[in-house]
Amino acid sequence: MLTKNGYRLVVGLSAMGLFLSACGGGSIDDKVDGANTDKPANEVNVKTEDVVADTPKIENIGPHKGIDQEPVPIKVERIGEHEVDIDMTSQITNIELDKGETYKAWTFNGTVPGPVIRVKEGDKLNFNLKNMDPKINHSVDFHSVYASPNKDFADVKPNESGTFSYEVGSPGVYMYHCATEPVLQHIANGMYGTMIVEPADGYPTDNEIDKEITVVQSEFYKDGKMEEMVNGEPEYVVFNGSTQAVKDEMIQAKVGDKIRINFVDAGPNEVSSFHVIGTQLETVYVDGDPRNVVEGLQTSMVPVSGSIVAECTVEKPGIYSFVTHAFDHVTKGALGKIEVTE
Repeated sequence: MLTKNGYRLVVGLSAMGLFLSACGGGSIDDKVDGANTDKPANEVNVKTEDVVADTPKIENIGPHKGIDQEPVPIKVERIGEHEVDIDMTSQITNIELDKGETYKAWTFNGTVPGPVIRVKEGDKLNFNLKNMDPKINHSVDFHSVYASPNKDFADVKPNESGTFSYEVGSPGVYMYHCATEPVLQHIANGMYGTMIVEPADGYPTDNEIDKEITVVQSEFYKDGKMEEMVNGEPEYVVFNGSTQAVKDEMIQAKVGDKIRINFVDAGPNEVSSFHVIGTQLETVYVDGDPRNVVEGLQTSMVPVSGSIVAECTVEKPGIYSFVTHAFDHVTKGALGKIEVTE
């Protein structure tokens, strides 16, 4: 997960989980695409001919020139046995997409991906979104809930807040994302994250797990241009929001550890062929639902907005890379590493 200031690795063992974060700093003044901010958010025009000659290598949408909002921590509070309050922000925060490459991201709580949210099967969610973006509408679509999309995933206007209530559905690992039109633009600029709905009875393999991590694959497009998002190839394909997030900050494990990987493909466009080099995916729960179990895979196909919970054992010391087995995407940044020691 990418934030503004420095690299961070947050580790939790066994079923408590681990989420990797990598962060970057910097600032950027964007002079792109001539968006007309007098129009509603879903009518913003993208005009590539208006790009000026001195734009940075990586740039984004014009209305956010000079805006770089400090990350705001998410608030998740369990207020009852089956009820949870969640307070989030939508905001514009500069991230370090690659070494020395800054990107003005549209984010949840100032991170890409947004914060990992853990709830339980059967929970009711009381959700509040504060839109700190002074220019553009934003919203949240939780794939984990039952909802009336036009009402419960409604746009929240700039500098306003929206409050919604949901019942979560089946257990699993779910994507959430901004659902404001054009959805492609909001997701491609960084507005996605993971909600884990823990099974009421857990997974059959819970007592075997030594380490748990969450990894999100996503893409970024050249200069943040809508035309590239629609018709082009991604310039970067990354894990947890940066080329460096789970490559330079290697996951640490011991020989014989069984590792659980919660893996989400946020897209917005490219499927993933998830693979761990040097071991096998012994157990895979499709979409993270314990009812959807497959055993003994070399590679697991994950569709855009889909997920898996994959479990593997590292039997020998060494460096174990995990990738999408589309190696053009590995070359563009979709690479993580596990360092296994005695």
